Amino acid sequence: MSFFDLDPYAPDGDEARRWAEQELQNQRYADAKPTWFDYFAEDVAEFISNLFSPDTGQQVGSTALVIVIVVIVAALITVLILWGRPRASRSVRRRGAELLGERDDRSATQLRADAERSARDGDWDAATILRFRALARGLLERDVIAPAPGATAQAIAREASASLGAHDAELASAAGSFDQVRYLRHPASEESYRQMAATDDLVARAVQAPQAVPA
Repeated sequence: MSFFDLDPYAPDGDEARRWAEQELQNQRYADAKPTWFDYFAEDVAEFISNLFSPDTGQQVGSTALVIVIVVIVAALITVLILWGRPRASRSVRRRGAELLGERDDRSATQLRADAERSARDGDWDAATILRFRALARGLLERDVIAPAPGATAQAIAREASASLGAHDAELASAAGSFDQVRYLRHPASEESYRQMAATDDLVARAVQAPQAVPA
């Protein structure tokens, strides 16, 4: 004799099945169903478990190597996405960076040569502007300055003075001459150009000179 025969309130088979179906339709059972992430996590856990199981112990070395390679590749891809391609070398950035409102790939040596060429032609305005650019480029090439984009001649002179304090007056005067010719349209002269060239030479020697080591 079964329990259902003893209990007069127990449902018969069909009714019990109907009750069970109605109960399983309750929302709380649907909420408790595993999600795709649960299945994914379960698969990963199973993979890791199998990886270190005795049956696959001999394959751990090669499999672990594959995992490390995949992780490294994924990390590199992430770095490329977040930070882009590696930047150009510092020397290229120094020469190609914007300086005094213009992008110019010429080195300090090239700018000085072009300034001298303009001076021989009697174009003192162009010679003066080019010579100050050469001065600024030389400071940039030797990491004396790291001017922000759009830095003015005066800002460059002040930044250079932090390392070349003994020549702050000459730097300020050279920046002033550049501004006078470049922006205020005051004509330069042979004398003003020669003064600019002398300052450029002075600063170049000071930058190239070895720094004194404190005793």
